[in-house]
Amino acid sequence: MDHLFDPPGGAWQPVSPRYATAKRFAVLLGWGLPTVVVAVGLGIVWTWWAAAIAGAVGAAWTLWRWFRMPRIVAAWGWCERGTDLCIRSGPWFQRLTIVPYGRMQAVNINSGPVDRYLGLASVELVTASPASDAVIPGLRLDDATSLRDRITAIAETADAGL
Repeated sequence: MDHLFDPPGGAWQPVSPRYATAKRFAVLLGWGLPTVVVAVGLGIVWTWWAAAIAGAVGAAWTLWRWFRMPRIVAAWGWCERGTDLCIRSGPWFQRLTIVPYGRMQAVNINSGPVDRYLGLASVELVTASPASDAVIPGLRLDDATSLRDRITAIAETADAGL
């Protein structure tokens, strides 16, 4: 990572490697399944070569997303500092979000069925600005709970917005 995306005063914590499994499942549902449906539909309605081209392109895209997922997940990280929480993401288009504890209004924990099966949860920091998009996905359940509790305790002692 660039030093531009390395704020001083904290150590980056990675998200769980199991998050790659959850994202790969989403790739299969979001790209693999539609590829099969479109290819079969084209084969029935039109010609076999259109189905083959659509299937090949869809399969290539799905496989590319599948094999890139560990790198995408490895780019996620979070860092607790004295007065704020930092979140980074993106292997290509890197993003760093720094949310001061005093700006936080709520802390949400989300866990869908696949996440629960894998023992994962996401922590969302709600602020007054909808542009902050402060979400840390793919945390182990105990890490998400302890992070939520630490943020709440800091916000209460600092008289923050929580």
